Amino acid sequence: LLVVVVVFLCWYPLPLNKATGVTHIFLMMVGIDLVLGPLLTWLVYKEGKKTLKFDLTVIILIQISALFYGIYHITEGRPVWLVYSVDRFEVVRNNEIYTKNIQQANKMYQHPSWFGPQYVAIKFAKDQKQRNQDMFEEILGKIEISQRPERYVELSKVTDQIKQRVQDITLLNQYNDPRVVKETLAKYPQANAFVPLKANTVDMTVLINKEKGEVVKIVDLRPWK
Repeated sequence: LLVVVVVFLCWYPLPLNKATGVTHIFLMMVGIDLVLGPLLTWLVYKEGKKTLKFDLTVIILIQISALFYGIYHITEGRPVWLVYSVDRFEVVRNNEIYTKNIQQANKMYQHPSWFGPQYVAIKFAKDQKQRNQDMFEEILGKIEISQRPERYVELSKVTDQIKQRVQDITLLNQYNDPRVVKETLAKYPQANAFVPLKANTVDMTVLINKEKGEVVKIVDLRPWK
């Protein structure tokens, strides 16, 4: 229960659990752990067996090891940054961060939070040579700028850009069930525009208050086909 709270309320807050596909992985981990103990116990249990306590201790240790192995991988894949880039947000997970130039990053971006993903934005290079280098590394090295903490700035720095790039909220009806869109938007009356959220499993929608250029809420709606 403690792991459930940490994973789904802290590391993968709704609906990012669906966006990153962690729910399936978590259920598989729990299923294996719960099956492992009873199955091994059934195999070794014999009334009056002298080594029964030792056997059960080993089984418990195996279960704990399997649990921590699963938690480790869930921890490594947790979303830590929600990065605004050009006209959309991108989910950057802990194991996707490019750390080669991490010392050049602002201190607040050098160590991801353990208490949920944080919003940041990209500062694009003004120098054409650096722009070409970024493009070269993205194409050949598969390293996107959104994975580079040294290029992060506060989200408030790009408020004007967000205001200009937001999309009309009525477009969501083209990509989702209009009834679901209506029910979702009714919960967030201050939202009157949106920005796509690119994730590794399911893309989501970030509701925006256009006048303020501020994030309202991430919702489980498709931002495109």
